Amino acid sequence: MATTVYVLNGPNLNLLGTREPEVYGHTTLKDVEAMCRDAGKRHELEIVFHQSNHEGALVDWIQEARAKGAAGIVINPAAYTHTSIAILDALLAANVPIVEVHISNIHARDPFRRHSYVSPVAKAIICGFGVNGYVLAIDGLAAMLKPSKG
Repeated sequence: MATTVYVLNGPNLNLLGTREPEVYGHTTLKDVEAMCRDAGKRHELEIVFHQSNHEGALVDWIQEARAKGAAGIVINPAAYTHTSIAILDALLAANVPIVEVHISNIHARDPFRRHSYVSPVAKAIICGFGVNGYVLAIDGLAAMLKPSKG
């Protein structure tokens, strides 16, 4: 069984902890990475963690996850959620379980934030749990990856 999970973060998430803390909280992306690595250890999963403000870098990492036989992808596409067909196409080609994560509840925000190009290809979507959504995503993905008994 593949044991690597890619955790990918889109634009402006490098500003976590300082950008709109009333929406996104005070936890930094470095803190989120540590939380993800701890969750991965509990499930014996290696975490590959990346953030970029550039769409092409995210597409490259999605393709890398596919090429390296990753077990799954946890992705917070941030603003690319609502705009990126390129990320959608890369995720379609990845052929691994995908969990979409958003720190805030995107459905309770601006109308343009309610549409996701990622959601149709995601096995699960987690939003509104703050940065704890990343841990929930890894826990859920680990449960999906376990062989069924029965």
